[in-house]
Amino acid sequence: MKRRIWTTVVTTVMTVSLGVIPAHAVTSPSTAAATTAEDDLAGSATEGDPIDPPLYDETADGDTVRVNVVTENRDDLSSVASTGETVQSFSTLPVVTLRVDRAGLDELAAQDGVISVSEDVPVPPTLDESVPLIGGDNAIKAGRTGKGSAIAVIDTGVATNHPFLKGRVVTEACFSPIDAAYSATSLCPNGTAKQEGTGAANSAGGPCATLEGCDHGTHVAGIAAGNGAGVPGAPATGVAPDADIIAIQVFSKFDSTKYCGTAAATPCVRSFTSAQISALEKVWQLQQAGTPVIAANLSLGSASYTTACTKDARKPAIDKLLDAGVATVAASGNNGLETAVNAPACVPSAIAVGSTTDDDEVSSFSNRGPLLDLFAPGNGIISSVLNGYDSKSGTSMAAPHVTGALATLKQAYPDKSVTDLESLLKTAGTTITEAGVSTPRIDIGKALGEVEPEPEPATKPLPSKIINDADYIVPDAGSVKSPITVNGFSGNAPGALQVSVNLTHEWLGEVKIDLVDPDGKTYALKTANGTDPGGTLSKTYTVAAGASPANGTWTLQLQDTSEGAEGTLDNWSLTFPSHENQTDHTIPDAGSVESPITVSGLTGSAPKTLQVYVDATHEWLGDLAIGLVAPDGKTYPLKSTSETEKGGTLQHLYTADAGASQANGTWKLRVEDASEGATGTLNGWSLTFPTSYENQTDHTVPDPGVVTSQITVSGLTGSAPKTLQVYVDATHEWLGDLAIGLVAPDGKTYPLKSTSETEKGGTLQHLYTADASQANGTWKLRVEDASEGATGTLNGWSLIF
Repeated sequence: MKRRIWTTVVTTVMTVSLGVIPAHAVTSPSTAAATTAEDDLAGSATEGDPIDPPLYDETADGDTVRVNVVTENRDDLSSVASTGETVQSFSTLPVVTLRVDRAGLDELAAQDGVISVSEDVPVPPTLDESVPLIGGDNAIKAGRTGKGSAIAVIDTGVATNHPFLKGRVVTEACFSPIDAAYSATSLCPNGTAKQEGTGAANSAGGPCATLEGCDHGTHVAGIAAGNGAGVPGAPATGVAPDADIIAIQVFSKFDSTKYCGTAAATPCVRSFTSAQISALEKVWQLQQAGTPVIAANLSLGSASYTTACTKDARKPAIDKLLDAGVATVAASGNNGLETAVNAPACVPSAIAVGSTTDDDEVSSFSNRGPLLDLFAPGNGIISSVLNGYDSKSGTSMAAPHVTGALATLKQAYPDKSVTDLESLLKTAGTTITEAGVSTPRIDIGKALGEVEPEPEPATKPLPSKIINDADYIVPDAGSVKSPITVNGFSGNAPGALQVSVNLTHEWLGEVKIDLVDPDGKTYALKTANGTDPGGTLSKTYTVAAGASPANGTWTLQLQDTSEGAEGTLDNWSLTFPSHENQTDHTIPDAGSVESPITVSGLTGSAPKTLQVYVDATHEWLGDLAIGLVAPDGKTYPLKSTSETEKGGTLQHLYTADAGASQANGTWKLRVEDASEGATGTLNGWSLTFPTSYENQTDHTVPDPGVVTSQITVSGLTGSAPKTLQVYVDATHEWLGDLAIGLVAPDGKTYPLKSTSETEKGGTLQHLYTADASQANGTWKLRVEDASEGATGTLNGWSLIF
């Protein structure tokens, strides 16, 4: 069942209403200034029932579940808390987080004042997901990127040097009224009420940078026109990544609880209507002077209206812009009203935009109704903020999707008027019906007349470790072969190819193990010695395989050389480093040596789990200190000296948290002999960018039923990255039946794919991202066929750290 998703709602209603609300205005559920909700509050699926239905299933067997409970006001929290164990409380919000059982859910459902109860598991979508949802990715692939148009962002200013927006802000202005009677001071960088020119709207460099909420305009600008190409950690793209940005700051700083609401929220930023009018007029002047402005974005508002607000002070400026061919796009507001929108969205000549979820359901916080023109995604949108990227929700996030869409369509249809482009978005959109009112959710791809293409398969990541975890019986006095197929590499195999074998046998001394390369060459790993007792063999061998081709089918061959005992090959793997240096280097006695590896063709920073394999021999290994020197000169210690470590061979795989250094450049392994009296050699070393584990074993997906496939990770340090990538390759007669999740070593499940009623049969080759937990341990891919009537296979999967 699809659920309505609630996330933290951004304050999009930021204008202070100074006069009497007209008779036709609707009183908002909380205040005229803002409506907020706690993370991931799911709306009730049926009228009057505040409980998210899946919670009943999760507590049916006596289990408890962590939930967020939202009430009408904070006075209701004391009675709510008695229904379960309080695990998190809040100082100012009518929200409490509880651990409850089924009886607790029943009590909550019966209590007056409870608005919603939902599981406390945030699963936020991203900008990378909302752009494809509206067909923007296909438009960008077709070259429709908004190039040739400018977008005005009338907001809290823009961090003009942000990597997601850098070089895109072409004009800046600030209108920030100063009025002592309202405790209002300027947020313009020069401290005046009006500033124009470079730096005037730079929210990262002026007084706004220190105030909560001042990253709002940067977030909005990123949704409309951000470009993440070549930017580490950025979303892929905004809607119109080649459109220019006009940044206009229209907020003042308020130091009074009269306008900020509470002492805790003071100071705050608010916008005078007069400042917005000045900004709209500025946009008109720019357009008249030749700037190709297509739209002005107003992700702000006040009050709520059920009928058109034809007397709004901003209407003349909005009308004038429309006559000049510039749309004014306004957020509908976050009061959750079914029949009303905020001002200026209620102005007839503005485009009023509401918010939808990834499931094309109306966001619980979104205002909508007969005055609404369009819907766009607004739940959990990741975009630029002052210091990086963050997820925000609100109709503020929906409006810039439409603003960017207009720039994209203007590039495709330069002769069409802005009214025609709006009409095109409406007729091509996906219809969303709520409370008897139908409103289109924008679809740029359809508006461009493109046939929706089949999803392109994701590029399979180049693995560093390839696993075959199928069980193979080792016959008594017989042999067995287990294959691993390697592709995507160039040239020969590494000089230090690692082969990990996990085997159980009643008499290991009988077992002979060989690795056979794609050309048939055999590398001996273990001989039959007749003395090893029965039990488990878990060992990693290093093979000098530089004379063999990397690509092709490698085979592990096990032979039981005597009768009387049996066993099983549990799994085996090959590890391919991405860069290596196999040159021998003498280690000076009481001296040091460095061996280089030059890395190129990668983007961004090195991984936090950079793997470094070292092969060295020394008469006293305890003398050696080993460090990895990054291209920027930063040293990552790998091994320290020891008074007890004897002489011999060191073949060890280290992990370095090298995320602070860039990937490209010359890396050096530094080996230091710290004491006199012993000599040795660095035989070679390698780097692996990134660490990728691939399980190649086929698994039939039961109809219906569940299958799991595992990958065991070891040798990494710390937690898994927040962007742990999971590549899945599966075929199924009806892919919509499949729900796929990643189960971490701690048992937590990260949903990757949900079922769908429209997804047809075929091949799924997709790269998912999970904000995961600890790195080491056994990870499982869980594939569930939720319906009868179709079969399929999990062909393999990968983890990329």
